[in-house]
Amino acid sequence: MHIDTEFAIIGGGVAGLTAAIGLRQLGREFMVFEQAKVLKGIGAGFGLAANAMQALDILGLKEGVEKIGFYTNSFNILDQRGNILLAPDTKKLSQQYNQANFTIHRADLHFYLLNQLPIEKVTLGKKAIQFEQSADTITVCFDDGSTIKCKYLLIADGVKSPLRQQLLPSSTPRYSGYTCWRATIDNSSIQLDKGSETWGVKGRFGMTPLVGNRIYWYACVNSKANNHTFKNYTVKDLSQHFQHYHDPIPTILTETRNEDLIWNDIIDIKPLSHLAYGNVLLLGDAGHATTPNLGQGACQALEDIAVLMDELKGVNSVQDAFRNFEKRRLKRTKYITDTSKRIGEISQWDNPFLVSFRNTIMKLLPTKIAQSGLTQLLSVDFMKIGK
Repeated sequence: MHIDTEFAIIGGGVAGLTAAIGLRQLGREFMVFEQAKVLKGIGAGFGLAANAMQALDILGLKEGVEKIGFYTNSFNILDQRGNILLAPDTKKLSQQYNQANFTIHRADLHFYLLNQLPIEKVTLGKKAIQFEQSADTITVCFDDGSTIKCKYLLIADGVKSPLRQQLLPSSTPRYSGYTCWRATIDNSSIQLDKGSETWGVKGRFGMTPLVGNRIYWYACVNSKANNHTFKNYTVKDLSQHFQHYHDPIPTILTETRNEDLIWNDIIDIKPLSHLAYGNVLLLGDAGHATTPNLGQGACQALEDIAVLMDELKGVNSVQDAFRNFEKRRLKRTKYITDTSKRIGEISQWDNPFLVSFRNTIMKLLPTKIAQSGLTQLLSVDFMKIGK
């Protein structure tokens, strides 16, 4: 029986590259295939909460990531005038893992992860479009007509994964009801030193510092899917849209160039019933894509890899490891996807009466109740779930 590699990893994002690092540490044979010709880390920034840092610690990657991340000790929710609606005690919640929270640029993390791997183990410009299973091997077919044979297939090619669609034709991405712009800009004149997210009648606006004296910001606005008007929005349009929001939002937009803007609709997938399919396993966004409202997309991908490597070390059968992984991950990822979806729906209210009602309730709620969702997320050791 000829195989090209023991594990084929489809996707060179956070999940795929971290899985490759984990397999290398275990002495397993692997190859990574990524459709992009260059790994740029599109998407600007994201948070690495305490649970993600714990996963990185388990994988021996924490120290390196801390050097390229911005330490985040607070992230308040504000109204459009800048008044605090919710100030989560992220430091207290992080004590479960004894880890700090960081914000990082996606490109910085991708570059760091890629540098942990031998260059010949990662092949770019390879888009997997389908696979075929036999009793002992899996054949992966690429859009350039080439194929590879492997024993085990790790699908980590994102929310729009064609391989997941092959497995589960009904698992098409679902639209959240809002669209998003992102950008990374210079922080020299603004001197932003803490992150926040603003909820107003015109949408949400989030901002956080990054290392290298940069700011990552994002703006979410209610819209029909694939809105061509919003697709062509410029910085001037966004400045007008958010002109009545508190400082430094107008300044941040003024200092953003049109070429800095990244635009896309926010999507996720309905929680799946399975992640393991024999010798095939779904990882990261390919298996449990979530909206970004809990800041847990990359965090859950990293949890995935920590749990998977734990299982691969503990059993002789890879299929058993895949099945055990599924048992340990399904409930948690479903909770995060569902909770993030609900938060997104509430935070995107645009009816002035409902917004005023929501804001009043948020100010009056005891902190313990207001941050109960965050508590459930960060106060549980993900490595012990399902064991």
